[in-house]
Amino acid sequence: MRIVVAAIGRLKQGPERELAERYRKRAADAGRRAGDAARRMLEESIAVANLIPERAITVILDARGESLSSETFAGRLHEWRQQDKPAVVFIIGAADGLAPSLKEKASLAIAFGVATWPHQLIRIMLLEQLYRAVTILAGHPYHRA
Repeated sequence: MRIVVAAIGRLKQGPERELAERYRKRAADAGRRAGDAARRMLEESIAVANLIPERAITVILDARGESLSSETFAGRLHEWRQQDKPAVVFIIGAADGLAPSLKEKASLAIAFGVATWPHQLIRIMLLEQLYRAVTILAGHPYHRA
């Protein structure tokens, strides 16, 4: 079946056009890449697990996780800092999700709403929330409650 997106105007050169083309190509190739999702999930989870330092706090980003306010998120970072942990590792799973064993080890699962977001945007949203949390903890005026 042919799918047509009809829109007035054109995307100019730049990141939006590149992202649109990436998704157009991915949609066209999706059927050819289905493969064995369970195996792919396990392999990806093992690769991620190998990056987690010993005694680190692990946080997974999951649509079924908790929705935290920015202040609560900052508070959690403050608590973890007080526990003298070597690191906080935020894990963004791939399209097939994370293996149950990795999810069970997580200290926290958080969600940025109930919508499904592209991984590229989730990374940016997470980095913005980390920046916002740091400014909240420092008393900087960036965050306005």
